[in-house]
Amino acid sequence: MRRVVITGLGIVSALGMDIETFWNNLLAGKSGVSKISRFDPSNLSVQFGGEVKDFDPTKKFDPKAIRRWDRFAQFAMWAAVDAVNNSKISLDNENKNRIGVIVGSGMGGIETWEKQHEIYLTKGANRVSPLLIPMMIPDIAAGNISIYYKLRGPNYCTTSACASGANAIGNSFRHIGEDDADIMVTGGSEAPISGYCMSGFANMGALSKRNDAPEKASRPFSKDRDGFVIAEGSGIVILEELEHAKKRNAKIYCEIVGYGITGDGYHITAPAPEGAGAYEAMRCAMHEAKLTTDDIDYINAHGTSTDLNDLCETQAIKKLFGERAKQIPVNSTKSMLGHSLGAAGAIEFIVSCLSIYHQKIHPTINLENPDPELDLDYVPEGARSVPIRAALSNSLGFGGHNTCLLIKQFKN
Repeated sequence: MRRVVITGLGIVSALGMDIETFWNNLLAGKSGVSKISRFDPSNLSVQFGGEVKDFDPTKKFDPKAIRRWDRFAQFAMWAAVDAVNNSKISLDNENKNRIGVIVGSGMGGIETWEKQHEIYLTKGANRVSPLLIPMMIPDIAAGNISIYYKLRGPNYCTTSACASGANAIGNSFRHIGEDDADIMVTGGSEAPISGYCMSGFANMGALSKRNDAPEKASRPFSKDRDGFVIAEGSGIVILEELEHAKKRNAKIYCEIVGYGITGDGYHITAPAPEGAGAYEAMRCAMHEAKLTTDDIDYINAHGTSTDLNDLCETQAIKKLFGERAKQIPVNSTKSMLGHSLGAAGAIEFIVSCLSIYHQKIHPTINLENPDPELDLDYVPEGARSVPIRAALSNSLGFGGHNTCLLIKQFKN
C-alpha cells in the first residue's frame, strides 16, 4: 500500500464556512445550534438544528449553475473548492485521469424531493421539474465536483447513513493506496433540515426536544441526554499520495493509516450490544495501521447524545483499551454542531486532522450532569493542549454501519 496524506481541508458548518473560523469556534466551545430560520418551524415538534446561516453560494459560483444544485450539493461544491485552494494544488497541471472524487451523503437532495413532491400533489405531474432526478440523487455532489474540475479518476457516492462521509474518505484512502489514483477529493455533504425530514426523525424519537434551549440540546455523554440535534453541512478533504505531495512541497496535516469497516447485523437503528461493531471497526483500523492501543492518544467519538449510542460507544472503547481507556481524551464535535448525518464523519475527520496538526482538542460542551455509566475523559472543561501521535475518528450509522478512520502525525 502506498502512503496517503491529507493536504487540503474545506468546511461548511453551523460554526463557520472556512477552516480558521470553524476551528477557533470549536476550541472556544461555541454552540452552532439555534432555532431554524430558513423556514417557519412552528408546526414541528422539534424547531431547532445546526443550521448553516448566511450561506450564499453566489459568492463562489454562477447563479445559473446554483439553481441546478440542491443545497447539499451546493455545500459540497463550496467545501471542495476551499479544500482544493487550501491544498494549493494546481489541478490543471495534474493528470486528471489520476484524480478522483468520492462524496458521501445519507439523504441526498431531500429538500428538492420534498418541494417537488408538493408540486406533484398540488399542481400535477406535468409541473414536476425535469431537474428533480439530477438534483436529488446522492451521487450528484461527487458528479458535480468531477465535472467542475474535469476530474476523471474514481467517482461515486457512498451512502451508509451517518457513516457515509467517513466511508468516502476511507475508500479514497484505499484507492490511492492501491494505485487507482494519486489524489482524491473526498468527504461528505448533507442538507436534511427540512420539515419533512425533521418530522421523520422526531416521530421516531431520535431528536432532542429542547426547543427552549437549543444550544444546550446536544448533550453527549450526559445523564440527561434526550436525543441528537439534526444539522447540515459539508466536509471535504484532499487526500494525496505521499511522494506526489512531497514533490510539490505540499503542506501535510497528517497521514491516514487505517480504515476499519464493520456491520452490526443487529437492528435498523440501535447499535449492537456493548458496541460490538464499533469495537471491531476500531480494532480493524489499528490492525491495518500496525498500531496498538498504547499508540492512540485521542478519539473523536461519534457521540450523538442518544442513550444507546453514547453508552455502547463508551463500552466499545473500554473493551478495546482496557484500563488505558480512561487516560485517552474522547470528545464529541456534535455537542457543538449537532449531527449532520452523512457529512458528520467527514467533518469530524477534519476536526481530528486539525487536532493532530495543532496538538489541541476541543471540549465536549453541555456535559453538566455526568452519567455514572459513562466514565471516560470526555474533555468537559474546555479546550486542551495534548500530545497526539495517533487518533481515531468514529462514525456509526443506522443499519449497523461502523467506520473508524485512523490518522497519525506525519513523519518522513
